[in-house]
Amino acid sequence: MRVVLQRAKNAKVYVDNQVVGAIDYGVMILVGVTHDDDEKDIQYIADKIVNLRIFEDEQGKMNLSLLDVKGSVLSVSQFTLYGDARKGRRPNFMNAAKPEVANKWYQRLNEVIKEKGIHVETGIFGEMMDVEFTNDGPVTIILESAVK
Repeated sequence: MRVVLQRAKNAKVYVDNQVVGAIDYGVMILVGVTHDDDEKDIQYIADKIVNLRIFEDEQGKMNLSLLDVKGSVLSVSQFTLYGDARKGRRPNFMNAAKPEVANKWYQRLNEVIKEKGIHVETGIFGEMMDVEFTNDGPVTIILESAVK
């Protein structure tokens, strides 16, 4: 599993010009699923998302987690995170999981984050989406559940 996590002052995702998910403060995550992801990958990534110390404390140091600041998550599925553009001019997506598998693990990741006490908003899996957000910092972290 691959996640691009961005600290956000606010974030919204639109489908057909309608807001389907929005948060005020927290993180916006783009989630990519590969073929051999499983429950261990979900647990690892969810734990990183909620406990990663990327929010500033009173001294301005990144010492606080999403749980500490009571932030939210805007989660958007993005198979293109597994695009491979090393050969030719068009990326291939052979490493991205098939939609039925990817959706299962994407939904499960969102459930596990919620179980950890975080409010989660989402886009709509498989739809064309427009994402709007203010990257706070900017802070952007790439998370991977395993070196594959």
